[in-house]
Amino acid sequence: MHHTCLYLGAIFFARGSTQMSAGGLMDVAYFPVFILLLLICFCKSDDQLTDARSLAPGDMLISKDGVFALGFFSPASSNVSLYVGIWFHGIPERSRTIVWVANRDSPATTASSPTLTISSNSSDLVMSDSESRTLWTTQNNISAKGAGASAVLLDNGNLVLRLPNGTDIWQSFDHPTDTILPGMRFLLIHRARIAGRLVAWRGPDDPSTGDFSFGLDPVSNLQLVVWHGTRPYCRISVWNGVSVSGGMYASSSSSIVYQTIVNTEDEFYLTYTVSDDSPYSRITLGHTGTMKLLSWDSNSSSWTVVSERPTGSYGLYDSCGLNGYCDFTGATPACQCLDGFEPDGLNSSKGCRRMEALQCSKESHFVALPGMRVPDKFVLLRNRSFGQCAAECSSNCSCTAYAYANLSSAGAMGDQSRCLVWTGELIDTWKSNNYGEKLYLRLADPTVQKKTNLVKIVLPVMACLLLPTCIALVWICKFREKWRNKEIQKKLVLGYLSASNEIGGKHVEFPFVSFSDIVAATDNFSDSNMLGRGGFGKVYKKDAIIQGMLEGGKEVAVKRLSQGSGQGIDEFRNEVVVLVKLQHRNLVRLLGCCIHEDEKLLIYEYLPNKSLDAFLFDASRKHVLDWSTRFKIIKGVARGLLYLHQDSRLTIIHRDLKPSNILLDTEMSPKISDFGMARIFGGNQQLANTTRVAGTYGYMSPEYVTSGTFSVKSDTYSFGVLLLEIISGFKIISCQFISDFPNLIAYAWRLWEDGNATELVDSSVAENCSLHEVLRCIHVGLLCVQDNPNARPLTSSVVFMLENESTLLPPPKEPVYFAPRNNEIEETRRNMESSMNTSGITTLEGR
Repeated sequence: MHHTCLYLGAIFFARGSTQMSAGGLMDVAYFPVFILLLLICFCKSDDQLTDARSLAPGDMLISKDGVFALGFFSPASSNVSLYVGIWFHGIPERSRTIVWVANRDSPATTASSPTLTISSNSSDLVMSDSESRTLWTTQNNISAKGAGASAVLLDNGNLVLRLPNGTDIWQSFDHPTDTILPGMRFLLIHRARIAGRLVAWRGPDDPSTGDFSFGLDPVSNLQLVVWHGTRPYCRISVWNGVSVSGGMYASSSSSIVYQTIVNTEDEFYLTYTVSDDSPYSRITLGHTGTMKLLSWDSNSSSWTVVSERPTGSYGLYDSCGLNGYCDFTGATPACQCLDGFEPDGLNSSKGCRRMEALQCSKESHFVALPGMRVPDKFVLLRNRSFGQCAAECSSNCSCTAYAYANLSSAGAMGDQSRCLVWTGELIDTWKSNNYGEKLYLRLADPTVQKKTNLVKIVLPVMACLLLPTCIALVWICKFREKWRNKEIQKKLVLGYLSASNEIGGKHVEFPFVSFSDIVAATDNFSDSNMLGRGGFGKVYKKDAIIQGMLEGGKEVAVKRLSQGSGQGIDEFRNEVVVLVKLQHRNLVRLLGCCIHEDEKLLIYEYLPNKSLDAFLFDASRKHVLDWSTRFKIIKGVARGLLYLHQDSRLTIIHRDLKPSNILLDTEMSPKISDFGMARIFGGNQQLANTTRVAGTYGYMSPEYVTSGTFSVKSDTYSFGVLLLEIISGFKIISCQFISDFPNLIAYAWRLWEDGNATELVDSSVAENCSLHEVLRCIHVGLLCVQDNPNARPLTSSVVFMLENESTLLPPPKEPVYFAPRNNEIEETRRNMESSMNTSGITTLEGR
C-alpha cells in the first residue's frame, strides 16, 4: 500500500515538474490533489498481504483500526531466533503481548532472512528462509491455484486467508496457541472428536510447545481441564449439559466479560465477549499452568488479573486428598472433610476416611451437600429422572454419591437430564458461594440396638450352623492333605519371591495355582497343546508356552521353564514382581504362578493371535495387518509404555521391547509381554548402569550397548525401531536392504533425507494407507532412535505426537550407525558362558 502511494506520488510530482519546466511554475491545482493523495495513502492501515508482496523482518501488517499487528519478533532472551506472531499494537512497545505464534516449534534465525508469503500454487501462507526451507505453512487443503488469495489481519486479532469472492479458507482462530481472544470460538469438539487445545509456552521468553495444555477431558467430554503432560493439573469447570451456558465477570466498573459454552449437534465450543468500549482483554494459559482472564489497565500500562485458576495450591487437582473438599466460602481457602468423614491423619489436606464404613448388609442414607462442584471420575447416566437417578445409586451398594440436574435445554443429545454417579472414593471436590450444585453423599446408618428375643434368634441360628459345621469337619478331614500341600507350595512361592524385596510376605494377594491343576489343564504338557518355544535366550530353548483350560473354563497360556536349570531364576522372579503390580489394557495379564520342585511356571491370559512378528515378517500373513491395524498397534504399544514409565505406581524400564514381545488379542490390540529383563526405578531415579548388557541387538540403544547405561529413553529407542519395523515390514537387520545400509535405521534415514520417506511403507499397505499418518509415524520413529538420549522424546510426548496430527514436530538428527565388532561378540558369548551358574543373561542375539 505504501509503495503504491509513493509510486503515484512520484507520477504526480513528475507531471508537475514537467509542467513547471514548460510553463515556469507548477499548476497550483495539482497541489491539493497531491497532498490529498498522500494523506489517503498514509492514513490507511496496511492490513493485507497478497501474493505480490512478501513480509520480511521489520515489516508489519496492522489491522484496520490499529488494534493488532502481525510481524516477525524475537523473544527477550534471544536476538537470534525469529517467530511470526500477532500482538496488541495499541499498547506500548515495552509491554508487547504476543497472542498467537505461527512457527512456535520451528524458529528462523536472523541470518537466514525469513519471509512470509502467499503461495501462488496453493494459496497457502508460507514462512520460508533464504535456503527455500519451509518453516511453517497454513495447509488449508483447498485447491485455489491462481485464485489470488490475500491474508487479512482483522481488528479482533484473527488472521484470515480470503479469496477474492470473500470466502475465508483459513483463519488463525482455528489454530490457537496459548491465548483466547474476545469473539474467538475455541472449538472443543467437532463431530464427536476432540478438536483443539491451548498449549502454553515453554517459558516466559520461549514460545515453543510447553508442558501445560488446556482442553476438554476426553473421557467424560464434560470437563475443561488444565493438563500437565497427560495428568490433570486443575479442573477449570464441569459442563452442566445445556445447549448454551455462560457467566459474567466484571473486570472494572465500566466493562463486563461474558463467557459462553455452546453445544450444537456438530460442535462444542467456548467463546467470550466484552461490552462496548471495554479495554483489551485475553484468556491465557501461562507457562506455569495458570489460566488467567486479563484486562488492560491504561492508567498503569499493565495487565490486571480479573480471574485465575488455580489460585494457589488449593486450586490444584486433588489438593485436599480423597473424600476431602476445598472450601472457598471463607476468607481463605481451606481443606475440609465431607459430611460423615474425618481426617485421615493430622489434617484433612491428606484426605479423609469414613467414620462409619459402608456395607451392603447395612442400611444407608444420603445427605444433600449444596454448593458443591462435583468430584472427578464420575459416570454419566443418560435419560434419567431424579427419582430414577437416586434409585439407581441406592440399589447399587458400590455407588457412593450422585448428582442430578434437570436441564432447561436439551443440547445436542436431546437429553433433558444429567445424572452423575460415583463409585469408590471421591476426588477433587470444591465448595463455593458463587456456583455449584447439590451432591448427594451416601453414609452408613449408625448402629441401632434393637430389643429381640435372644432365645428365638440363637436357637435357629445354632440349628442352621450345626449341619454345615458337620459337613465342613468331614470335608476338612478328607482334604486336609491337599490343603497342606497347597500351603506348603504357597509358602515356597512366597519365600522364593521374597528375595526380590519387592513382593512376598503375608500381604500378597496373588493366585497360586497348584501343579496338579496345571498338569490336568495341559494334558500332562502334551505336545499337541504347545504354542511355541522361546524364553530367556538359548539356554532355555526347551521352555514352552502351553495352552490350557483352568478352573472355570478360562483359556490360559502357561510358560514352563526347563526342569533342573538354574538359569532364569531372576527373570522368573522379576516377571512376577512387575506384572503382579501392574494392570493396563496394553500389558499382558499374569493370572498366577506355580513352583513345584524343579518346575517353575507362569500362567497368563491366552491371546490367540500370538505375537506381532508372526504377522509382520510372514509374507503370507502380513496382509492381515492393514494400515489402520498397524497404527492401532503403534498407539497401543505407546500407551502401554507410557503406563510403565509414568502412570503406574512404579517406574518400569522394559529393556527388551521388540515384535516377538508384542502379543495380539482377538481384536489385534497389542499387549506388551516378557518382563524378565525389566528393571524398577525408585524415587527420583532417572537412569542406571549395569555390567551385564541384556537384550536383543538392534533394539538396544547405543548408550546401553556401549556403557550399560539405561533409562526410559532406552525403551524410547526400542519403540522407535519397532515403529519403523511396523511401517516397513522389515526386520531391523534384514537381508532385503542393499549393501550400503547396515540396518533399517540407516535405510529409513536416507529415504527421509532424500524426501522419499513413503518408499519405506510396506508394499502390502502402501496403496490404502493414510500418507500423513505414515509420514508422522516415520518422523516420530526417527526422533526416537536419535543417538543422544536427551534428544529423544519422553513417552508422554510420543503419545501426544501420535494422537495430535496438528502438532508440529522437531526435525530429527541423523543417527550414528553402529555394529558389534567380532571381538565384542566373542566377549559377549564368553560372558554368557560364565553366567551359566548365575541368574544373569547377556545376549546380543534374538530372544
